[in-house]
Amino acid sequence: MPIEHQPLHDYALPHCEGDILQARDLRFSYPDGHLALKGVSINVCAGDKVALVGPNGAGKSTFMLHLNGILTGQGELKIAGMPVSEKNLPQIRAAVGLVFQNPDDQLFSPTVFEDVAFGPLHMGLPEAEVRSRVEEALQAVDMAAFTERLSHHLSVGEKKRIAIATVLSMRPQLLVLDEPSAGLDPRARRTLINLLRRLPITMLVSTHDLAMVAELFPRTVIMDDGQIVADSLTSEILTDTRLLEAHGLERPV
Repeated sequence: MPIEHQPLHDYALPHCEGDILQARDLRFSYPDGHLALKGVSINVCAGDKVALVGPNGAGKSTFMLHLNGILTGQGELKIAGMPVSEKNLPQIRAAVGLVFQNPDDQLFSPTVFEDVAFGPLHMGLPEAEVRSRVEEALQAVDMAAFTERLSHHLSVGEKKRIAIATVLSMRPQLLVLDEPSAGLDPRARRTLINLLRRLPITMLVSTHDLAMVAELFPRTVIMDDGQIVADSLTSEILTDTRLLEAHGLERPV
């Protein structure tokens, strides 16, 4: 029997019109009939830093893949005021920088420079602008000295930073990351947290790392069984033990 999810709190966030991301009653079923999104509605405004948490199978990754048109469901979805539709995909994919959990899914060129330059080149930018963007993106992730390195020879932490640089070079309005701290040792995790803290960009980050959430993200959204069941201040959600336990989460120590 499906679990009926009811909000377990009455927290309120400041009103937001969703000028960066606006989803209304977004629904999606996979070809096998599995209903992965069951009416997801969310607003994200410029400057928001939002954590998306929940158990495996909650629909987090499915939702994130809608944000740049990899998947398409029913309902309303807008990025920077543009409907996510086939005709808008080039602009949508420039506006949404999606970073996958496994950086090897994102890095496929021989060198770091070529990986980071890939997006700007396919935007049709002149060579001087491409080089400028690559330099800017690599500096933002503290990897400026790695331009000529072979991407597949880097550590997991270094690959994750390069993967972030590949989307920063397109100057997106929304940075979307899937499990960015997964598989990192403590030093690489701390480096990543410091990087994300200082990036001046709107973020939506799916993660199981609630200690990182507590440190970095003022707002937290909980998804479970294809629905948003909580959306509030991180400080309130992470102290609501009943809410966390109801959705397979543990309060960080």
